[in-house]
Formats: sequence, structure tokens, C-alpha cells
Amino acid sequence: MEEEKEIAVDLNSQEALEDRADADYSAKDLQVLEGLEAVRKRPGMYIGTTAAAGLHHLVWEIVDNSIDEALAGFCDKITVTINKGDTITVEDNGRGVPIDIVAKSGLSGVETVFTILHAGGKFGETGGYKVSGGLHGVGASVVNALSEWLEVTVHKDGGIYYIKFGRGGKPLDHLKRIGDCTDRGTTVTFKPDATIFTETTVYDYNIICDHLKQMAYLNKGVKIVVIDDRGEQKLVEEYCYAGGIREYVESINFNKQPIMQEVIYCEGRGNYVVGDENKGHIYCEVAMQYNESYNPTIFSFCNNIHTHEGGTHEEGFRLAMRRVMNDYARSVKLLKDGQDDLETSDILEGLTAIISIKHPNPQYEGQTKTKLGNSEVRKIVSQVVSESLKRFLLENPKVAETIVNKLRTAATARMAARMAQENVRRKTGLEVTTLPGKLADCSSKDPTKCELYIVEGNSAGGSAKNGRDRETQAILPLRGKILNVEKATQEKAFENAEIGNMIVAIGAGIDPEFKIEKVRYHKIVIMTDADVDGSHIRILLLTFFFRFMKELITEGYVYIAQPPLYKVDYHGKQYYAYNDEQLEVIKKQLDLKPGYPFQRYKGLGEMDAEQLWETTMDPKARKMLRVTLSDAIEADKVFTDLMGDEVLPRKEFIHKYAKFVKNLDI
Repeated sequence: MEEEKEIAVDLNSQEALEDRADADYSAKDLQVLEGLEAVRKRPGMYIGTTAAAGLHHLVWEIVDNSIDEALAGFCDKITVTINKGDTITVEDNGRGVPIDIVAKSGLSGVETVFTILHAGGKFGETGGYKVSGGLHGVGASVVNALSEWLEVTVHKDGGIYYIKFGRGGKPLDHLKRIGDCTDRGTTVTFKPDATIFTETTVYDYNIICDHLKQMAYLNKGVKIVVIDDRGEQKLVEEYCYAGGIREYVESINFNKQPIMQEVIYCEGRGNYVVGDENKGHIYCEVAMQYNESYNPTIFSFCNNIHTHEGGTHEEGFRLAMRRVMNDYARSVKLLKDGQDDLETSDILEGLTAIISIKHPNPQYEGQTKTKLGNSEVRKIVSQVVSESLKRFLLENPKVAETIVNKLRTAATARMAARMAQENVRRKTGLEVTTLPGKLADCSSKDPTKCELYIVEGNSAGGSAKNGRDRETQAILPLRGKILNVEKATQEKAFENAEIGNMIVAIGAGIDPEFKIEKVRYHKIVIMTDADVDGSHIRILLLTFFFRFMKELITEGYVYIAQPPLYKVDYHGKQYYAYNDEQLEVIKKQLDLKPGYPFQRYKGLGEMDAEQLWETTMDPKARKMLRVTLSDAIEADKVFTDLMGDEVLPRKEFIHKYAKFVKNLDI
């Protein structure tokens, strides 16, 4: 989550006119950035952000180079160490970065890889890698460019070679041989540049562990060690999974009550052909297992990159699942003549699946590498899954019958849910603007300017309605807690009045037919009390959005309002504090004596319309958190643990995080 800030800009103001560029635009105005200057000038183009996510992305870039060595079959151990001072060391036992001179650059292979963009062994037919997680070949050089310093040690061909780079990736000397060795591998240590990463340069051990654990699942047999050497006691985690993605599926399903012991595993490859020329092979592996939940959990990867938006590999998987499951159900008479085919949504209900392909030349849609676009992948994945799934169903008839019976139940529930959804549309579509205590819409029809506040309780809803900007701010009060959709069928969800009102108000449908372009508000703000009930309502709403309208979160449309916790009245003026630290600052600034009275807000209803506007809804003064989704897999696990049927995961969560709780109001 990140703080929302809004800045109003008047393009006709005197300041704006003074800041306009000269009308005479010629060659003298063109700026050519040499070498790594472009990276330092626009780091967001290469790592997305210079906040915490970008800081950690530096680690992923270096680790990806080691993973590529594992994909090539030359590395089976990677060690990542967070050193004192938050420097990072990544060590592998791969072939070692080339140390001989590169003809085009006139530099050693190490200097070339770490100082020249788009230089590496991942391009062309003669490259050093058949498949690679890197798309642009800029990882090592970008990390170097954004570091205060970086050093590389290579063990290769019996020699130890060393080079150090200064701020911005400038080599302090050429690569030198400093000793002899009998092993091989590469060690990279770097310190992120605090002038680039101004928000934080402190690494989060848990974030690094979670990411590298995923890498270990996706690359079976590779040992990945994570060490945190910053504290008094060294922290060490080791990840190595001989079962690869099969173990990954079991891990995800651990708290989801699988309906079968077996994990269905599909593996195969197909030729990658362009025109009449054979370019190589595409490797595909898929692991899946059904559980008793209602929500599918499908994650896809290409060359270890998580393809958040899916792509042709997921399309091929879905095609195979629908074809094979329907064919099998009819062949054993579990679907009779005259009955409709099972739909894809029926077949995917309660399914946990990992799809992982390795492609010599992946093509992604967009710069974020989140959707695979290679058309040839669709057919290959479909064939691999079809063959393996058919064989599994024929060899395991009892398990197959259990699966098909679940799918038939899903089909029945789907039809009931569809009827319930139509009832919601008819009912709420007529009543939503007329019933008191429901949606108070805004007058603007421009979604980019419109905001929907989902407010806990009618009292707070009334204050919000009276205090809002009626042009751009809509209010939808909630009566009590909404349904926990993690435990409920779609039919039950649609029968819930509060959920029905939200679906209609937002106006974009639900997954899988959700249409982001139809959303009526580009800011959907959850505004609840700062107590236990308010927190519960907030997580229920986030669970609903995650399961039914995930794209709202991925596109950054969901926010959490931050009402103040405290109010201090002093000499006729009101001072608001949003946390304990701010309250102490106010006390110190006003030189308040110990015991001076102040108010702690327990609910939004304690504020009148004017106070709610001034503190929580006024775009010029409010504080909001934007809900982001950096890791869908971890988010899925958290929602399952906190909102699912199993009690033990919630107990473990409480034990782990209880020490961080402040202002507990029971």
C-alpha cells in the first residue's frame, strides 16, 4: 500500500507559463545519455519504482542471472546474504561470468555485462542460454548503475578474478586476476545508492525469503540459501524442492482441504518453429490438485517470471481442461446425452494449478512482462496437459469420479448463482437510487474524477453524505458486516444485499466477466472505524474485491481511508493526529501539560460532517492508502489463512503479529 497524494495543477497560471519549454525546439535541445546515465536519470523505466519494491528488484535481477545458470544446467546452489549495512551478496556455483575480452566492446566479459545495457549471453542463437528469465539483458548493468558501489568476483578456469565499480557503475579499475581456484561461480556484492532510493535502503528479510522460496519451487533441485547477517543472531533459511511445482501446489493447498491426495503432474515439450525453421523446444510442466474451496487458484510462469495477466499458456491450459474433462465425463456416463457440457468456470472451481513453461524466445505484452503473447505456446500447453490429464483420469477412476462429481456440483451452483445474480440486478437496479440508506451518487459522470466511499454504518454514512463533495464523491453505507466470500458459494454471495449493492454501484460485473473499463469510480475508498469490527469489515471487503473483482486492486482503484485517531482542542482550535507518534508531536508543539484531555475516536459516527470532510475526505488534506497487489500468490495465501475454514493458520498469524498491535479496542 502507498500513501495517496493529489496535486492540483493550473496550466494557465503564471508559474506554469514560466515553466513551459521554448517554442524553438531544435537539435540543440536533444540530450544524449551515455552508458548507464539513462538508468540513473529514469530508474523507474527499468525497475518500476525507487520505493521498497524497486530496492528489492535489484536483488531479483542478480538472482535471475544465477537462476539462468540453473536453467542452463550449470548451477545447483545460490546463496543470498543481507549484510550489515544492508548490502547484498549473491553467490552461485554456475559457470562464472566470462572473463575474456568481448570483441565489440573491447572489455572483459564482466565489464561488458555490468556496464553496457542489452549486453549478455541471452541474445541470438549463439547465446549462452537456451532459455532465460531476463527479457532485455539489462539486469546486471541496471543494478550496477543504481548502486553506490558494486563488486564482482568470478571463479573460472582455475583463476579468481575481481573488479569493483563506483557510484553509477563506473569501474574503478579493469578486471584483475587475484588468485587461483579449483571451483567455479560468480559472487556479486552491491550497496544500493541512497541518492536514488530515497524512501528506504533497508531490505525486508521476509520479502526476500518469500520470493526466493518461489524460485526454489519453480526450479526443482536447486538449493537457495537466504542469510540475514544484520542482527545479533544470524537468520538462515534454506529452500530446495525435489518435487518442484508439485510441492508448490501442495503448499498452496495446505489449508484448503484437498479432495484428493494426488497432485496431477503434466510434463512435455514441443518444437518452437518460425516459418519453416526449427528454433528449438518449448518445455511445459503443470501441476494441479482440487480442493473443497469455490475459488480457483491458477498461477502461471514463463522462464520463472510470474505472468500475472496470464497469456497463451493459460489459454492452452483452459482449453485442454474443458475438452478432456467433458470428454471423460461423457465417456463414463457421468454426463449423459442431452446434458450441457461443463463450462470452464465449473472445471476450474476449487482447482489449484501451477503452469510453468520455458521458452527460448518469449514475447510479453507490455513492459511489465505480465502477459505471455507467443501463439505457439497455446497448442503445446494444450497438448501436454491433454495427454497427461487423460492418462491420469483413466488410471485413477475413483479419483476421477470424485473430481467430476465436484464439477457437476459446481455447474449446478453456477446456474443457481446466475439466477441469483439476475435477481440482484433486477432488484437493486430498481431500488438502489430510491431506497434510503443506500447509494448517494455523485453528479459527475467522469469515472476518472469520481470516488465511491464504502462507509461502515448509517451514522457515519449520514455524516459522509452531508460532508462530501457532491460533484465527485458518492457514498454507499454498509449495514453490518458483509458475507465472508472465502467460505460462501457465488449463489450465497449474490443473495447478500450489501454485496449486490456494491456490484451494481461499481457497475463492471464480477470475475470472470469483470470489465475494468465499465467501472464507474476510479477511486473506491473503504472507510471504516478504527476498531476491531472496522478492521474485520475492511478485510471482508478486501476479500470480496480480491475474489470477485481482482482487477480493481491490480489497477490501483481500491483505497483505504485514514481517519484521525485523536483530536486535541486547544484555545479554540482543533488538532488531529493519525497515530500515537503524531499525538506526541502535537503535545510537544503545544507544550501541553501531562494529563491534558484529548479525544480518541472509536468510530466515524463520532465526527460530524464538517470534521469528516476536513480530516478524511477533503482531497487537499486527507490521507489514503492505495491497496496494491505485488504478489498475488502470497495474497491468495493470506486471504485463505485469515478468512478460510481452517483455524490453525489464523492462530499462527495472531501469534506472529500480536506483538505489533497498538490501540486494540475490544
